[in-house]
Amino acid sequence: MNSSNCCEKWAPCARAVLRIIVGFMLLQHGTQKLFGWPMASGMGGSLPPLMVVGGWIELVGGVLFLLGLFTRPVAFILCGQMAFAFWHMHFRMDAQLPLVNKGELAVLYCFVFFYFIFAGAGSASLDKLVCCKCGARKQ
Repeated sequence: MNSSNCCEKWAPCARAVLRIIVGFMLLQHGTQKLFGWPMASGMGGSLPPLMVVGGWIELVGGVLFLLGLFTRPVAFILCGQMAFAFWHMHFRMDAQLPLVNKGELAVLYCFVFFYFIFAGAGSASLDKLVCCKCGARKQ
C-alpha cells in the first residue's frame, strides 16, 4: 500500500476529528457569550442583541457540527456567521489585516466551515448514521 492510498483511506477519519474539535471550540464561544463560561467575555453587563444571536448560533451550531448532524447546512450558516463577524466586528479602515484587527480566528473558522460545506462530515457523524438508515448516499 502506498502512502497516497493510506492517506485517502484515513481522510474521512481525519475530517471527522477536525469537525469534532472545531465544533467543540466553537460551542465554547457560544457558552462564553451566553453564560460567561468557561470565562467571562469581558463585555461586562448584558451583551448587545446581535452578540446574543451570535452566541446562540455558535452554541447550537457548534453542538450540531460536533455531532455531525446536518453538517453541510450548519457549516453554511456558520461560514456566513463568521464572515459577518469578521466584517462587522473586526474589519476597520485603519486595520484591514486579520492579525492586526484580531479577526484571524473568525477568518479561519469561516474557511474551515466553507470546506465542510463541500466535504461533508466525514466518518463518525450522525449524518452518516442517518444516511445509512434511510438508504441515502454515503458521504
